Amino acid sequence: MTTPPGWYPDPEHRAAGPAPERWWDGTAWTDHRREPHYAPPFGQAAPGYPGTPGYPPGYPAPDGGGRRGRGPKIAAVVVAAAVLVAAIVGGVLLLQDDGDDDKDDRADPRPSASAPTTPTTPAPEGDDGGTDDIPTPPPSDDPGVAVDALNGISLPVLPGWQAGRSNAGGAGLSTSTYPCPNDPDTNCVRGGVFTSTATGFKAKTAEGIAKEDIERNAEDSYGTDPDGERSAYGGLKGHSRLKSEAVTVAGQRGYLVRWKVDTKMGADGYVQSVVFPSPTLPDQMVLVRMGFDASDEAPPLSDMDRILRGIKGVGEEGDSESV
Repeated sequence: MTTPPGWYPDPEHRAAGPAPERWWDGTAWTDHRREPHYAPPFGQAAPGYPGTPGYPPGYPAPDGGGRRGRGPKIAAVVVAAAVLVAAIVGGVLLLQDDGDDDKDDRADPRPSASAPTTPTTPAPEGDDGGTDDIPTPPPSDDPGVAVDALNGISLPVLPGWQAGRSNAGGAGLSTSTYPCPNDPDTNCVRGGVFTSTATGFKAKTAEGIAKEDIERNAEDSYGTDPDGERSAYGGLKGHSRLKSEAVTVAGQRGYLVRWKVDTKMGADGYVQSVVFPSPTLPDQMVLVRMGFDASDEAPPLSDMDRILRGIKGVGEEGDSESV
């Protein structure tokens, strides 16, 4: 996926000493800065100016409406850039900007799907790079959690993972990057987790929404982008269902569906869709999408369960009751 929202070294820092961290909202640099907290995961070089999200695997676009004829898009999950095509490589959501108006102000118009890139021009000071219509508040300063204030939950940041946030308020986690198998000029990620409000579905129950979303999750994560016909893994050959069961997340009864997907190129993958009522807004369903490469270099599959157990209602403590 393309560079997810998160804290990265400020590319405009010129003074002596370590650069402060600056919030990248998935499409542009914001004015939010803080003292450096930790180094980039997996020994990666410090990100420069991340480009607009790429494509492979991903989450639905920010409008929360249905993907015509192909299932729902979910209200902006991680790297949300206004008006895009979500992609979640290795489980991480990516959104691709279809417009050309702002490309002169950003990095390569076809940015990496996941790794940060160095900008040809610095992000403008005093604005968020053209996304004023979708405010992106900075995340919690606690590096151990990624907060989804919209849905009233937080995700645990496990070792090797990095926290992020969508400009729609969802939380995100991502891991290391690598050249996409079917498009080496674009970078994919080994694993990703993103949250959003579950809107645009025909189903109304947690079980129904999870079962409705899993196919779209698989296609967005490792299949072919229906809008751009781009495919980071050459498309899907098939899938097998690993889990379909009731779960308790943040004290709420929900439902989980997990698939193993077979790709035409590169690593196969695991995708998971989990749906449960918001702890703070019981009438609002939360969707948590996960996607991991089936590779020794990817996070262990057990991280899916660890992250799910660690999801909490904002202000609450303790793990979920069961997974």
